[in-house]
Amino acid sequence: MFTTRPTLEGTFGAVSSTHWIASQVAMRILEQDGNAFDAAAAAGFVLHVAEPHLNGPGGESPAIISTASDPVPRVLAGQGPAPAGATIKHYTSLGFDLIPGSGLLAATVPGAVDAWLLLLRDHGTKSLKDILEPAISYAARGIPVLERVTATVESVRDLFEQDWTTSAALWLPGGQAPQPGTLHSNPAYARTLQRLVEEGRSAGADREAQIDGARRAWSSGFVAEAVDAFVREPQLDSSGRRNTGVLTGSDMSAYEAQWESPVTADWQGVTVAKVGAWSQGPLMLQTLRLLDALGDPSALDPGTTHGIHSIAESMKLAFADREAWYGDVDDVPIDTLLSPFYAAERAGLIGDRASEELRPGSPDGRAPKLAAYLSSHARMAADARDATLGEPTVDAKGVTRGDTCHVDVVDRWGNMISATPSGGWLQSSPTIPQLGFALGSRLQMLWLEEGLPTSLHPGRRPRTTLTPTLVLREGRPVLACGSPGGDQQEQWQLLFLLRHLVGGQTLQEAIDAPAWHTESFPGSFFPREMAPASLVVEDRLPGDVKDALSSMGHRVREAGPWALGRMCAVSRDTASGIVRAAANPRGMQGYACGR
Repeated sequence: MFTTRPTLEGTFGAVSSTHWIASQVAMRILEQDGNAFDAAAAAGFVLHVAEPHLNGPGGESPAIISTASDPVPRVLAGQGPAPAGATIKHYTSLGFDLIPGSGLLAATVPGAVDAWLLLLRDHGTKSLKDILEPAISYAARGIPVLERVTATVESVRDLFEQDWTTSAALWLPGGQAPQPGTLHSNPAYARTLQRLVEEGRSAGADREAQIDGARRAWSSGFVAEAVDAFVREPQLDSSGRRNTGVLTGSDMSAYEAQWESPVTADWQGVTVAKVGAWSQGPLMLQTLRLLDALGDPSALDPGTTHGIHSIAESMKLAFADREAWYGDVDDVPIDTLLSPFYAAERAGLIGDRASEELRPGSPDGRAPKLAAYLSSHARMAADARDATLGEPTVDAKGVTRGDTCHVDVVDRWGNMISATPSGGWLQSSPTIPQLGFALGSRLQMLWLEEGLPTSLHPGRRPRTTLTPTLVLREGRPVLACGSPGGDQQEQWQLLFLLRHLVGGQTLQEAIDAPAWHTESFPGSFFPREMAPASLVVEDRLPGDVKDALSSMGHRVREAGPWALGRMCAVSRDTASGIVRAAANPRGMQGYACGR
């Protein structure tokens, strides 16, 4: 089978990320005797500089890890919560029925930096200086600009020049957007990172003390002070009005990233580990259960008419349950949602025609509750989205516009990590000039309606779309993977896993194969649109398959031959110690390294 590049193989270590420089920086750390967690943290900070339209220090970074000494998977919960002042009453008093998709009111507590530093402290081996040095160097000296960075800046030029003038100062120097291939620097962010190193050094002589010192400087020191002051100044947001934010320095000092247990499911001889129901992670596990309940091995082939129909209809049911039941609350009926008997009940809804309905189930006899906004504002997805409205994932034509990053690392000892940093995009909020970055806008994923698992509530995390994956066999990690893509992340990963784990394709073959997804559920981001019975496909899918799917009621839209998915993956054979890596060719920036 033709692949765009080889699946890399070796025994020393392997990395895959959404940017070649981040991959190479991670590999450099491995070469310097760092472990997978050192390497991932270094890559994470470099991604802030290399892909600023896709992630930033003001965003978030959930991850799943497994260590060589204790392979039981653990979740690094790097998603910040709603600030203390983020109440439904506050937003509705401003006249909102949805939280704005951009600007200060959409900001959660930044979670990415504390998460990376917690990972480094608890499981890394290198010093804070060693890990931050690559990002400091690229921010200070400049990094080659991606074409998509230029396009993103141009798309928000008027906003920057007329309102977000601090962003214009960074991204439109001399009135010009940085051009593809030229060097662009961010001296303010370089100074921020350098000061974290200095604050850490002053906190003590040992590695852990220095990392904790940097964490304090971030959460309750100079970073929190600058954030607090900036958020008090009104800024234009996607409502078309100027509003101050509710995030405070006290919110930042009250937050620490945490370690949590994952949600897991045993399937086809492996264990799949995902982030809990405050993400969309269990959705993949539900879909695997539904496919098993169909009792038809041919339903697991994402390249045939029958397989695509079966997988898409299963995912629609899981997405409907996501909308009704998932959230950062204690009473998510996760055991029932992932049970075989519930899957069998739900699988009976799958027929020969594409469903246009949103059909959540009733686990344990509980009646599902959907946001009233969904019925009162039902709409089809628009052909294009304003780049400032929220996460610019995949528009209705299937054009990938960027949204998130990903990095996977495995080392020679068997440590493995899958991480999906996102948020804090250069276009999500005005740049804080003293710090060199913008706040995130993930609060838009919560509803301004009481009684839902995703209702806005102080201290509650938004139900994030960020969903890294770790796969274990006989209790040992064998695969880490993930993809940017908002609501599509789980869908593209599922196709990859089915092709690799069931179809026997290599990592690169499974990544390169034609991708597709559905949008037949409410979107997670403002303005929360859905496209019933939609099926967005890459043109390379055979014509007879597309025609057959259309005849079954799927509204097939072609996206271009190489438009969907930005998968990354690494693996390790526990018997031989061989490590492998592959990366997505779409967008021409994701790369793997390994030897």
